[in-house]
Amino acid sequence: MPADQPIETLSRIVERGQVWPHMAAKYGVENPVPPWKTSLDGLCDALDHGGCASADVPTFKERRDEEDELSATVYAGLPYPENQLVSLAHSLLVRGVIDEAELRQRLADIRERLEAT
Repeated sequence: MPADQPIETLSRIVERGQVWPHMAAKYGVENPVPPWKTSLDGLCDALDHGGCASADVPTFKERRDEEDELSATVYAGLPYPENQLVSLAHSLLVRGVIDEAELRQRLADIRERLEAT
């Protein structure tokens, strides 16, 4: 899969337009920071310091360069930090760290839990 091409599962996420400002307004949340931002920061820190030799995990510089490139091109229509989140997922998919079927299943699991409440 080319690194600069849209990925179907991520493209569907972008098309839904469920960015934090819209979701916060819909549910009356005043916090400007999405609740998942700390998890994203933690994941980025873990990737940056993990040194995982068994997978094609990007280095800090590679991750940031890819994030900057994807945020300015493929995911330019998303605000920050959504573009950071989707760009990281894109990089991990392209590198084979996760696969698209696994991502779709995890998204379905999360949606099921959210809708059950």
